[in-house]
Amino acid sequence: MVAAVRSFLQVASTEEAAPPLRVVQIEGLAVLKIIKHCKEFSPALVTGQLLGLDVGSVLEVTNCFPYPIREADDEIEAEGADYQLEMMRCLREVNVDNNTVGWYQSTLLGSYQRVELIETFMNYQENIRRSVCIIYDPSRSNQGVLALKALKLSDSFMDLYRNNNFTGEKLREKNLSWVDIFEEIPIKVSNSALISAFMTELEADSPVTQCDYDRLQLSSGPFVERNMEFLIECMDDLFVEQQKFQYHYRNLSRQQAQQQAWLQKRRTENMARKAAGEEPLPEEDPSNPIFKPIPEPSRLESFLVTNQIANYCNQINGVSGQSFSRLYLMKALHED
Repeated sequence: MVAAVRSFLQVASTEEAAPPLRVVQIEGLAVLKIIKHCKEFSPALVTGQLLGLDVGSVLEVTNCFPYPIREADDEIEAEGADYQLEMMRCLREVNVDNNTVGWYQSTLLGSYQRVELIETFMNYQENIRRSVCIIYDPSRSNQGVLALKALKLSDSFMDLYRNNNFTGEKLREKNLSWVDIFEEIPIKVSNSALISAFMTELEADSPVTQCDYDRLQLSSGPFVERNMEFLIECMDDLFVEQQKFQYHYRNLSRQQAQQQAWLQKRRTENMARKAAGEEPLPEEDPSNPIFKPIPEPSRLESFLVTNQIANYCNQINGVSGQSFSRLYLMKALHED
């Protein structure tokens, strides 16, 4: 029996939903390009394009290229878009993957939770089904750790962001908290067999590398001080956000008191009208300004600031724990 030939539209209509993203697989060459670009311009923040393939639950990042550093301007943004298209055309001509799967950007001490990052994610979502952002922190990598992470926005958060509805009631309905904004995807670095063999030949005979020495650095004070400075700034920002909500609730209480006073006055007036045999007036008056609802301020900024505070605290906790371990190690070596 010959199977019926289905059209492309029929296949597309019956296509199953894509599996959730489980891992981001990055080629070693792409990782080196990202690190080189971010370190060369540090402490300035840079960004670039990620290229690769979306295969099932794995997002493969096979190549990347940097964006030129320019000041924000409409004409310059148009030039940047032309630059991206030209770069992708050139890569396609030399048979290199030119499918956009996201972007990478550098950060300073993990300060990336910003509204601009969310807006960039939403812009990518309009054209790309699944995209990620690779965050690299050169200052954190100086401590002997490869500070590389892949992030994406959670589906529940994107639904709320599209509707621009970050009220307390909606957040409780969706059971969304500040930890549910970003999802970190595990990163797997892969190399071809030829590259792995070549790197094995280049490997030095000494088992100790510079990265091993970096892990033994006892001076972590400057790193902790910068984190503390940023943490204090975030606490100030969080206090400003709390003041906005306090001001909103004060206005809400004042409006409720005015509404009760108006209703009490209207009921007294209606009782007098009933006694005089007249028709009572309605107790609801939508045209009255005191009955207009006061919009609740968005909780998005406070969520992002809280997320950033948690990130700084985790970094301070991790670095402090490692510093204590190194100090105890050095103490034991001196005693011996």
